[in-house]
Amino acid sequence: MSEVGAAEPWAVRETALPRSEEDLRQAESIFALANGHIGLRGNLDEPHPCGMPGTFLNSLYEEREITYPEAGYAFPERTQTVVNAPNAKPITLRVGDEPFDPRTGTLTRHERVLDLRAGTLTREVEWTSPGGAEVRIRSVRLVSFQRPSVTATRYEAYADAPLTVESDLVVNEELPGGRDDPRASAIIEDPFETISYDRDVLLHRTKTSRLEVAAAVTHTGAEGTVSSSPLHIRWTATGHGSITFDKFAAYRWNETDPREQALKDRDAAARDGFDVLLDEQRAYLDDFWDGADVEVDGDPDIQQAVRFGLFHVLQAAAQAGPHPIPAKGLTGNGYDGHTLWDTETYVLPVLTYTHPDCAGMALRWRHSTLGAARSRARELRLDGASFPWRTISGPECSGYWPAGTAALHVNADIADAVLRYYQATCDEDFMRTAGRELLDETARLWQSVVYLDEQGLGHIAGVTGPDEYTALMDDNIYTNLMAEQNLRAAGSPVRLHVPYDEQRQVHDQSAGFTRLPAWDFSDEDYPLMLHHHYLNLYRKQVIKQADLVLAMVKRPDAFTTEQKRRNFAYYEARTVRDSSLSAPVQAVLAAELGHLTRAHEYLAEAALLDLRGSGESGGDGLHIAACAGAWTALVMGFGGLRDHDGRLSFVPRLPPRLTRLAFHLRWRDGRLAVTIKPDAVTYEAKHAPVDFHHHGDHVRLAAGERVTYPLEPVEDLPAPPTPRPPRTISA
Repeated sequence: MSEVGAAEPWAVRETALPRSEEDLRQAESIFALANGHIGLRGNLDEPHPCGMPGTFLNSLYEEREITYPEAGYAFPERTQTVVNAPNAKPITLRVGDEPFDPRTGTLTRHERVLDLRAGTLTREVEWTSPGGAEVRIRSVRLVSFQRPSVTATRYEAYADAPLTVESDLVVNEELPGGRDDPRASAIIEDPFETISYDRDVLLHRTKTSRLEVAAAVTHTGAEGTVSSSPLHIRWTATGHGSITFDKFAAYRWNETDPREQALKDRDAAARDGFDVLLDEQRAYLDDFWDGADVEVDGDPDIQQAVRFGLFHVLQAAAQAGPHPIPAKGLTGNGYDGHTLWDTETYVLPVLTYTHPDCAGMALRWRHSTLGAARSRARELRLDGASFPWRTISGPECSGYWPAGTAALHVNADIADAVLRYYQATCDEDFMRTAGRELLDETARLWQSVVYLDEQGLGHIAGVTGPDEYTALMDDNIYTNLMAEQNLRAAGSPVRLHVPYDEQRQVHDQSAGFTRLPAWDFSDEDYPLMLHHHYLNLYRKQVIKQADLVLAMVKRPDAFTTEQKRRNFAYYEARTVRDSSLSAPVQAVLAAELGHLTRAHEYLAEAALLDLRGSGESGGDGLHIAACAGAWTALVMGFGGLRDHDGRLSFVPRLPPRLTRLAFHLRWRDGRLAVTIKPDAVTYEAKHAPVDFHHHGDHVRLAAGERVTYPLEPVEDLPAPPTPRPPRTISA
């Protein structure tokens, strides 16, 4: 577990050097900085110790062939893997003849602070060298939200000895070996070939995908000399007692003349100076938090975690622009840097209500890949578009089709995100230029896979729903209900079958699910997929992640409250939450049904997964959907937010430990502030009128108007049994 200090409301603090490589990799993910365009893992300034180096440029990838023991028709032949871009982070210090290395000498202070309001990573070190020299180091790193291509570092070193600093830009770094985990990334060694280099900029090209990237660096504040080679630029400066300088780097890739653009961006940043970049960063975040902040009284860990999660969701999306939002953001190379359905289903709802411009950019990126999705549909002998399970630039990159190509629900997830964004923003330009075509082309696919029975009821056969432990089933409820919504929005309404087990009085997750053999949950090692073959998982009643529960959250109109209660109890006893996508959804429905303590526990599991838990694969990057899940569990769970069919509504309630919950939403031209206390809820409209529903009653507030309603106490009902108790519970 990484050495993260006690919970602070607006910062994450590391108070000791991580003790193991696993802890170091986790910390590098937690302290990553990004802006959706560029991502810097939270490596130390000096090259060592290092768990996994990482400078990621969104959609800078290398292509690889997919090999199959037995290939088949329409199996993807190539995949894409994010590569470690030229690294401008390394700064090496020598004190006299001794290198600064925190693993040697005496380290009396090591502290790093991720400031969620300033958007910076600050490090302070006090160290005595083996030779007795006393050294102080302070560095401040940022990745600019206002300038998508720019990163900057301010570095200060003080000692009672001569100092030499070497600041590097390095290409084709040595990477650690991969892990035996399907979520881990492939390791691409030496992905770049050199095009040109000089003292100003390195220009390289990936060897197979042929993407060009330019990286330019410069330094201000101290005199130094520059040397360069095809894979390296080094700036060297010396001083006696102190050295202070600012380092600026700019990246451009996959565009016309990236070299000149990188130089232009770098020079503009250096000319304006580090302090200007700091002010711009703070201004950007001030505006973001004004419309996105969540305040939690009664649980300091959750207060820190929800802001940490929102910050990393923003970092994954802020300047993504013509690129996707990967499942790990730009904090690591997990899942090969691919984007999955997580983005539309878990991340975009948060962005729609906290930073809608980011949601719009992400959906426009999806629209830009429509050609690849149409081609894939034709290859599958289907109409319309078939969007990929995993991709970076648009083509399907998943070679495991039962949990990939067969998961057709990704089409409906995209349509759902389009509808939510449009209803929340009324962005007519988006709907005209991208949204309508996305709705129509996703619906055309459903028209070609839905078949009608003798009663005219629609069915979808042989698909995989969100639960990846149950594959190739008929009439998955989530898929059917979301496809039904997609078809209705495209003007082709059809009623799809919703399986129901009359004997057990619960819905079938998919046709026949409740009649599958039971799974033996005793003495299990999780995640199950690393200990059991899918042959066993697919044929039993064991659920990886919320599936029918997700359907009940996304399509509340399709279930009665009593049906939700029985369904939740039945599926709670069969869900092992081997995915970070599960706990937030279960928290929402648990809160709706009155299992408030269990909802709080699932909130904590999602919110603290990377920050204070083991993070499982978090060393390869944060789980951005889980980061979004903290907001989801709080705002949709305890805030009771629902947004079905463009109707904004709230049914608020608090768990016993929370004494106050306040959050902000952007809705059309206005912003809505909601404050929930155990006995009352207050709504306040800002900037423009806001329409919504409270416990089913319509409310319209003028700009600046507020209203308070009393809340009746809600009994905290005992939670139904679960095979895997919540894993992370705040103190």
